[in-house]
Amino acid sequence: MAQQKQAPRRSLGFYSADPSQHTFLEDTQGLATGALIAGLGFYFLNQVGLLTGGTAGVAFLLHYASDISFGLLFFIVNLPFYYLSFRRLGWAFSLKTFIAIALVSAVTEIEQQFLLIQYLHPGWAALLGGLLLGYGLLALYRHRASLGGVGILAIYIQDRFGVQAGLVQLAFDLCVMLCAFAVVSPATVAWSLLGAVVLNVFLAINHRSDRYVVVR
Repeated sequence: MAQQKQAPRRSLGFYSADPSQHTFLEDTQGLATGALIAGLGFYFLNQVGLLTGGTAGVAFLLHYASDISFGLLFFIVNLPFYYLSFRRLGWAFSLKTFIAIALVSAVTEIEQQFLLIQYLHPGWAALLGGLLLGYGLLALYRHRASLGGVGILAIYIQDRFGVQAGLVQLAFDLCVMLCAFAVVSPATVAWSLLGAVVLNVFLAINHRSDRYVVVR
């Protein structure tokens, strides 16, 4: 009886019977919620002039230097990496990542119309921004999507030249933080580093595929 009751739900695509696969509806809610949470994290950082690593960090630098909207810059900065993504990780991952980045860009554009913060301490923004970005990225990772092209480039360089992907990512993020000194104050860079540490520690602790299995 239990199997008969569950069968219609599976046929409608509400959830996947295979824990390693996601249905269209599961992926849709995962991308939407991950993008909303990550967009809120970017909003907190942007409110106090902080930045982070990766392509988002580059978009923040250009945003602070030119006053062009972060959402538009974040979308544009990631465009060159989709070719590598398609070649190395396949069209499904690339399409989901494109959708996630487009959603985050749109959310950051309209968020200020729905949320107004009168005061936010940079330390609190770094903590909450890092955690929210971590939660958002974790949701996207679990649905085989991402929010930036630097990780893809790092994998490509590792395969082509033998340099560890983690070192490539770290070097890129350090370059972003060094360039930030030309755009923002040293105190802002320090708070931004705190947010980046919070984000990466959160992902290091929680992003483990062996913990996704549910024990009944």
